[in-house]
Amino acid sequence: MGTMVTIQVVHPHGAVDFAIERAFGWFHEIEERCSRFNRQSELSRLMVQPGVPVAVSPLLFEAIQFALLVAEESGGAFDPTVGRRMQARGFNREYITGAIVEPMNTPDDDASYRDVVLDSDRKTILFLRPLTLDLGAVVKGLAVDLAARELEPFENFAIDAGGDLYLGGVNERGDPWTVGVRHPRRDRELIASLQVSNQAVCTSGDYERRAPESGDSHILDPRFGESSNAVSSATVVASGAMLADALSTAAFVLGPMAGVQFLDRMGVEGLIVTPELERFETRGLPYAA
Repeated sequence: MGTMVTIQVVHPHGAVDFAIERAFGWFHEIEERCSRFNRQSELSRLMVQPGVPVAVSPLLFEAIQFALLVAEESGGAFDPTVGRRMQARGFNREYITGAIVEPMNTPDDDASYRDVVLDSDRKTILFLRPLTLDLGAVVKGLAVDLAARELEPFENFAIDAGGDLYLGGVNERGDPWTVGVRHPRRDRELIASLQVSNQAVCTSGDYERRAPESGDSHILDPRFGESSNAVSSATVVASGAMLADALSTAAFVLGPMAGVQFLDRMGVEGLIVTPELERFETRGLPYAA
């Protein structure tokens, strides 16, 4: 997933080492099933079979099903079929080796999330036309949630997967966890601090990755095929990391006002910062004291 994952368990006891090992294992499992950069992944094998219902694992089915739900709720501001456009803009390199990964098919330029058909009974997925799925805004959060499930018996813990966070219980001082939100324009500075417990916090920012040639943000508006420029960062606090991860991307694309309205409608808290550093936020954002 091209990210550093850290796990902290407060006052570890019992079989904590085994639980942590299982928690880390979910990141490898998700990578093997859901990466578009690995030609042997389950997702890659699915993408070379357009027009055919393909039975997939429960993990991949859950990730794609959730991505489609967010796409529908956001009116297409979030769309997992954005992979072709990502590749065309230079986001086609394997994170670890830097090797260019060529498309395994010839995606249809007009493909969208509406071209993905799920059969919940048979757990099959059908692509109505060739397309490239990018589940990057879903599967890292899913891995965090699965890891958190392994650590639930220990109550108090923190998982950080490159800024996708889940904070269980309390910290070593017995207080809710404090999470700093990175300033989108000043290195080593925070623009806000939040206080959370048993919640996830995820941020989408235009500073995270840039296209190698144009310098455009890696977050595209799927509806128009262009980088989103009205927002610098969107942070979401939600019950789970997969939810927070996907909704932060959708809110980023929707823009500050529509993004906050969307987060309110989805029942989560969030902070959106524009390039001019204007802040838009939901009413219940849990600022640290």
